[in-house]
Amino acid sequence: MLNWLQIPLPELFALLAAIAFAAGLNVYATVAALGLLARFGHLPLPSALQLLETWPVIAASGALFAVEFFADKIPAFDLIWSALHTFVRVPVAAFLAYGATAQLTPARQLLATLLGAAIALAAHGGKIAVRAAVTPSPEPFSNISLSLAEDLLAIALTWLATRHPYMAGTIALSLVAVIALLARFVIRALQALFRGAEKELAGTPT
Repeated sequence: MLNWLQIPLPELFALLAAIAFAAGLNVYATVAALGLLARFGHLPLPSALQLLETWPVIAASGALFAVEFFADKIPAFDLIWSALHTFVRVPVAAFLAYGATAQLTPARQLLATLLGAAIALAAHGGKIAVRAAVTPSPEPFSNISLSLAEDLLAIALTWLATRHPYMAGTIALSLVAVIALLARFVIRALQALFRGAEKELAGTPT
C-alpha cells in the first residue's frame, strides 16, 4: 500500500505531478477520488490531508463533481465555469502538494507546492486550448466528448498515481511537455477564455 510519508522523494514528486495534473483537469473528481481511496484503506493520507477522507468533504466534492459534470458540457456557460475554476483548480492543487510534503524541508515543500500549482495551471490551460482548437462550432457533441474524456482522465490518473506513481507522473509530465511546446497557443486560449466569459456575463455575443 502506498504511503506518502515513506516513499522516496522522486516517487513522491511523480505522485504529486500526476495528482496536480488531474486537479487541473477536474479538481472535484480528484479530491473525491483521493478521499474515497483513503476512506476505504487504499491510500494512507498525510495528517494535513486527512480531511479529504471525511464524509462531508467526500460528499461535497462528489456533489460539486456532479455539478461540474453538467456545467462543463453546456456551451457558453462552460466558458464562465472554466474561467472561475482557474482560481479553484490551481490553489487546490497547490494545497494538495503542500499538505503531502509536510515531512520535507521548507525549501522542498515550497518547491513541491509551486510545482503542483504550475502543473495544474498547465493542465487547465491545455484543457482550454484543446477545446478552443477542437470545438469552434456551436454543436455540443465534440465539447461533451472532450469533457467526458477529461473527467475520465482525471479519475484514472488519480487512481494510477496511487498504484504506479512513476507511470502516472511520466504521463502527466509528458502532457505538460506537450502543453509547454504549445505555450503560445495555450496563453492565447486562456486569454480568449476570460474574454469570452466576460462577454457571456455581460450578455453580449462572443
